[in-house]
Amino acid sequence: MNRADKLTEERRGRLAAERMLELKQAELRAANRKLGLHARELTEKIVKTRAVVETIRDENQRFRSDLSAANQKIALTERRLWHSIGTIKDGFAFFNADNEMIMANQAYLAVFDGLEEIRPGVNYVTILQVLTEEGIVNTGDICPEAWRQMMTDRLYQPDPEPTIIQLWNGTHIKLIDQRGPGGDMVSLGLDISATVTHQENLKEARAIAETANRAKSAFLANISHEIRTPMNGVVGMAEVLAETDLTDEQKLYVDTIKNSGEALLLIINDVLDYSKIEAGKLDLHLSTFDLEQAVLEVLMLLQPAAREKGLALLLEFDMHIPSAVEGDPGRLRQIMTNLIGNALKFTSTGHIIVRVDTLAGTKDTIKIAIEDTGIGIPPDKLQDIFDEFNQVENERNRQFDGTGLGLAISQRLVRMMGGEIKVRSADGVGSTFEFAVTLPAAQAADPLPQPGKDLMHVIIMDPMEVSADILRRQMERLGIKVTVCADPDEVLLRCNSGVAVILAEHAPPTHDGIALAQTIAEGPCPVPLILLSNTPGRTMPEGRGEGVQAILTKPPSRRDLLAQLAALPERDTPQTPPDALRPMRILAAEDNRTNQLVFRKMIKSLDVDLTFAANGEEAMELYQKIKPDLVFMDISMPRMDGKEATQAIRALESETGVKVPIIALTAHAMAGDDAAILAAGLDHCLTKPLRKPDILTQIHAAHSADMRPLETAEKADQLAG
Repeated sequence: MNRADKLTEERRGRLAAERMLELKQAELRAANRKLGLHARELTEKIVKTRAVVETIRDENQRFRSDLSAANQKIALTERRLWHSIGTIKDGFAFFNADNEMIMANQAYLAVFDGLEEIRPGVNYVTILQVLTEEGIVNTGDICPEAWRQMMTDRLYQPDPEPTIIQLWNGTHIKLIDQRGPGGDMVSLGLDISATVTHQENLKEARAIAETANRAKSAFLANISHEIRTPMNGVVGMAEVLAETDLTDEQKLYVDTIKNSGEALLLIINDVLDYSKIEAGKLDLHLSTFDLEQAVLEVLMLLQPAAREKGLALLLEFDMHIPSAVEGDPGRLRQIMTNLIGNALKFTSTGHIIVRVDTLAGTKDTIKIAIEDTGIGIPPDKLQDIFDEFNQVENERNRQFDGTGLGLAISQRLVRMMGGEIKVRSADGVGSTFEFAVTLPAAQAADPLPQPGKDLMHVIIMDPMEVSADILRRQMERLGIKVTVCADPDEVLLRCNSGVAVILAEHAPPTHDGIALAQTIAEGPCPVPLILLSNTPGRTMPEGRGEGVQAILTKPPSRRDLLAQLAALPERDTPQTPPDALRPMRILAAEDNRTNQLVFRKMIKSLDVDLTFAANGEEAMELYQKIKPDLVFMDISMPRMDGKEATQAIRALESETGVKVPIIALTAHAMAGDDAAILAAGLDHCLTKPLRKPDILTQIHAAHSADMRPLETAEKADQLAG
């Protein structure tokens, strides 16, 4: 029992004794009245029986005895109450309605070190004067008069707020004053010095922890850069080496190096992100971006892994979602990379579908679901699936590596965006991870093309039913009639003059879309074909393009698909003669010779003019000399770093009015690194180790119609074959 409870108990005892005293006094008064009545009756009936007189005498004696016992109990209760108050280590005092002290315990009086004037009867205001005049209290920056006035104003409040004062010896006292109904006041002085010291220790410990956390963040940033730079050479050269003529055994060694390096990078990324989340340093960087393009970039990155496992990686993107939205594209890509990568890890056969739609009943809330046909999750493990460092442990999935942080990081990021992520799964059947985030529509710089009104009927040829259904639903959302065919023979049977275009899967030899196009072009009812290919960058083999309007990478973007549908009446536009075209000029600033070799090997199949600069100053000089169409800029270089070189180039461009895309090549991966880099004038960041698909994507994006095709004729034949 603490001091306050003891005080309350003793007070209740004293009040009970007082009530008992009042009760006995009332009984005594009643007895006295009764005694008077008896006396009068005795006077009137003196001659009556003496026994009545004796009875009255006995009753009076009993009442007196009871009164004496009650007084003794009251005295005992008071002694116990004052003894209890005296033993309380904190200060305790009673004041009457005129703020005069009735009593105080020794702990209260000890503060005044035996000053005689502090005794019962002293006024509370006098106590305040003694505290300041004797230097007992430390008033800090407040003058004694102002401090006393502040405390006096507090005293006369109906319910004074507790306040903390500091004594001359550093002791901190918390004053609690409570008025009773009659105006009496109980004053408590609680010694909270230990609590104040503890809080100061906590503040000091927090400062130390924050310093340590800043040191940890700096260490992580530095070690990330130091690891990524050599890993760029390891992984990049492994990719380049894999494209050379190797024996099966050598190919196994190269694949092992590449896969191990990429696994290490995934672990580094997860640990860095989780460290940033723990430190509260993971921020969202909002901007306007193309949501579909962001999703397609993730699919392009993961498509090789899916193709290697024989999995179909599909996208169903609602045709009516705005092309431009407001949000953090980088973190959204990270969430999707984690979720799709997780699906790829645990799926051996079948497909993975990414479905992007608007949440029912909302305008700006986008729902994204990743559905796989993998091993699934047991029901008893679903509630733990988003925990840190957690993976479903059983004999089937111990073969899969990972930190167990991907899903936990994804959940944190989704919640930062104001959404929630959930999972549905059936053990042995597959899983669906679904999240919804608010991405308000933004003003699109280039709205989606609209197909012509005469586009009424489309044939879809796809041997994979789930893939055909996705394309069918997208076309039907545009109000287009769709006929789905499983093979070229069925297409030939159903093709007629009412069909505007054929969307055909190109998977030779069973579904050779080019051969189908030639057959239809030679028939009585020629219909243009748009081929969908799982091989990125596939081009038309020379002399075999009759009837094929375009080859789109599968899954196609809405913009590319709608552009081809809108261009159906104008598909015979003359092309620029190849002899009039020039090669694309690329400038790469990179001081590390190994990384230069990696970069050169990654784009060796492209028909481009590639020039290297060893530092920022050289990059600026070569920019003026060769006038590149695209610049890849390493950030950490001697003499002049990539950001300084970019700023110098942008200053030159401000005079010419020509702006060339500059892509950052960086080993920095901490929060804020990309923002600082982009603020220097660069257009995009590629993190080391570099990925060949990322490099090629940037090159294709900067390629224009006045340049020679990027792929050489020999490479085009290889792709077509």
